[in-house]
Amino acid sequence: MSATVRLSVNGQPVEVPAGASVAAAMAHVTLHFRRSVSGTARAPLCGMGVCFECRVNIDGVPHVRACMTPVIEGMQVRTDD
Repeated sequence: MSATVRLSVNGQPVEVPAGASVAAAMAHVTLHFRRSVSGTARAPLCGMGVCFECRVNIDGVPHVRACMTPVIEGMQVRTDD
């Protein structure tokens, strides 16, 4: 049996396999990760850390790339929606 990790995305509990990215965990809760300066909903585009469209707040640290960050037990993730 594979290990799982529990975290929170915008206050909603999420459980994903250990080693998953924060972006993968967030996909269980929302498709929108942030808003552009004009208010347009944004979501991951490249999935490899180049586009910066997946930036979120993780444990109080802003502008973290969710696609490049592995999940950690108890992590608190917030979008700017």
